[in-house]
Amino acid sequence: MTIQMVAYDQHYLEFFERFNQQRFFEAHDVLEALWLPQRQGPNGLFYKGLIQLAGAFVHWQKNRPGPAAALLGLARANLIQYPVIHDGLNVAGALAIVEEWLRRLEAAAAASQPLTQISLPQLRLDLPAHK
Repeated sequence: MTIQMVAYDQHYLEFFERFNQQRFFEAHDVLEALWLPQRQGPNGLFYKGLIQLAGAFVHWQKNRPGPAAALLGLARANLIQYPVIHDGLNVAGALAIVEEWLRRLEAAAAASQPLTQISLPQLRLDLPAHK
């Protein structure tokens, strides 16, 4: 049995590292460097959706619910076009994060409460095991 190793671009890997450190603006920037030359390619909307997801949490951190919700909606529209697992990312899980945080934004708005920094989301990239 031969295991095929997937080599991910360093920008892609750094996106997840920075996203999970809640350095959302930096995550956005690092993936944008990969996305810009490929935006018309097969992963163009995938990268754009991840950039929008990070951007939504930049707005969350700055207590700007309107822009955060708008970017979450855009991220959903882009990511939903990809299979459940794409380039090592559980896209269905990422979409579940989008839905959860849209509900949190709606609840905060309904209660006229500021956004809180409680347990911001994590994205996990499933790297193939070495054998």
